[in-house]
Amino acid sequence: MDIKKLQTLVVDALEDVKGQDIMLFDTVHLTSLFDRIAIVSGTSNRQTKALAASVRDKVKAAGGDVIGMEGEDTGEWVLVDLGDMIVHIMQAPIRAYYRLEEIWGDKPVKLGAAKRKSTKAGEEADAPKKTSGHLAASKKEKAAEPVIEKKAAPARKPGVTKKKADAAEAAPAKKVAAKKPAAKKADGSTAAIPSGKVVKVGVSKSAAASTKANRESKAATTAKLKAAAETPAKTVIKRLKKAAAE
Repeated sequence: MDIKKLQTLVVDALEDVKGQDIMLFDTVHLTSLFDRIAIVSGTSNRQTKALAASVRDKVKAAGGDVIGMEGEDTGEWVLVDLGDMIVHIMQAPIRAYYRLEEIWGDKPVKLGAAKRKSTKAGEEADAPKKTSGHLAASKKEKAAEPVIEKKAAPARKPGVTKKKADAAEAAPAKKVAAKKPAAKKADGSTAAIPSGKVVKVGVSKSAAASTKANRESKAATTAKLKAAAETPAKTVIKRLKKAAAE
């Protein structure tokens, strides 16, 4: 019998009699004597015996071989030998004492996966589902495309043709030059100044005359100061000459 089918039969038989903490391990890499080991707990001697009988009967009914059973007398630890698989049915204190999971529990097998792989219904469930093309729900949704909004053309004035309006839009807008304030003349009138040119404003006659007078007064004051500074020196020199002559 296939090992996958065998492990499914064993798990079903244990669940039928309310086995607790069912554990299934792959032991191919540890020993060549058997490929799987199952460990399950029973609450009493009667339940452990019932679990062992359920496994035995279900495997035999499916055409499998049951090599032997041990521990039925006491019911504390019942072992069922199925050739490729060993089933340990133990009471909770015995299981906690011997800790078989630490010896054989390197590769645990999920019970749900073990059942699915060994049954026809499980193979069909694992196979990818085919989606019918005529159903709207099975069709793939298209990716959303960006919506481009068209700008509305500006309203044309009455009497303006389409060609003139297009030409007006195509022509670049001319920049309006900033107006400069007009310069004032001597008589009070304003003179027009062309945009973009620098205009030099001449100095008035009164301002020029006052500037000239200031310069002349400064020169006269400077000359007087120089003369006053030189006069005492000459007087002292004359006095010294007279004293030497005497």
